[in-house]
Amino acid sequence: MTAQAGEPSLAGLRTVVTGASSGIGRAIAVAFAAAGARVGIGFNRSSDAAEALANQLGNAYAHPLLQADLSTPEGCASIVQQAYAALEDIDVWVNNAGADVLTGEAREWPAERKLTALIDIDLKATIRCSRLVAARMQSGSSIINIGWDHATIDGMAGDNPELFAAVKAGVLGFSKALARSVAPNIRVNVLCPGWVETAYGEGVDRAFYETVAASTPLKRWGRPQDIAGAAVWLASPAASFVTGQAINVNGGTVG
Repeated sequence: MTAQAGEPSLAGLRTVVTGASSGIGRAIAVAFAAAGARVGIGFNRSSDAAEALANQLGNAYAHPLLQADLSTPEGCASIVQQAYAALEDIDVWVNNAGADVLTGEAREWPAERKLTALIDIDLKATIRCSRLVAARMQSGSSIINIGWDHATIDGMAGDNPELFAAVKAGVLGFSKALARSVAPNIRVNVLCPGWVETAYGEGVDRAFYETVAASTPLKRWGRPQDIAGAAVWLASPAASFVTGQAINVNGGTVG
């Protein structure tokens, strides 16, 4: 898997993607490998999916599997330690891991349990991993965090959106502060997906699906590959003058 002519190259870069076994994280890992990066595959419980991804990426590089429960400080420290042991250095770190509170039995969790899961994984793990890896990164490295476009635009009503918006706004605020703390040596940016056809998007009511598509200027839902393409650009030398930014990848929705 190699980058095509005219596409950003990540050749030789040692990267880690947390939550890489499915959805957006998986698409980012695939895109990074295609652009020439060696990818550390972060996962928690989905070992079969992580192993299948490593086999799929099987090019000239070994893509180490990095298992950790990022809801704890110990898990965050472990994945960073594993990553440096396997890759020796890290050029790009993507904090993609997030709590799934929208599918399966988690859909029925009370709001307080959902909030705890989101804070522990989406917010605290992003903060912990970012700080740990930034302390060891060399000049020219990059951290990419995952936000949500509704935390940067007009918001969205509802119990789940309230929780997501609060947590992802925290990710955004932290990332902007960290970008200043670690400049000029390390760049920190946030990708903010809109409606994306992950497991949740694939299972929503069809009428709602069509409403979202119709209200989006580009008239469709996003795909994980759309987010991955933006991540490759942010990680590449082409974005070397971009830091402290939140980039909405949402088909043009602005409010």
